[in-house]
Amino acid sequence: MSPTVLRIGGYRFFFNSREETRRHIHVATVEGTAKFWLEPVVALAGFFRLSDQELRRMDELVREHERTFREAWDEHFRQ
Repeated sequence: MSPTVLRIGGYRFFFNSREETRRHIHVATVEGTAKFWLEPVVALAGFFRLSDQELRRMDELVREHERTFREAWDEHFRQ
């Protein structure tokens, strides 16, 4: 299961609920994907086919919406 948490422009933010227990968020675009850790701090975990400019923009958005992502993660795993 990969619940979508947020969509902004061409970015889809989601997590894979069976991937691992450490909080993280994936970001997908038409061009590629990235994964960001949400703990202990926001950090890029990996990416595929994205430019530095796209990664910087994604990082900004993840930081801006970090609370939303953490809350969605917690809510999903309380079920």
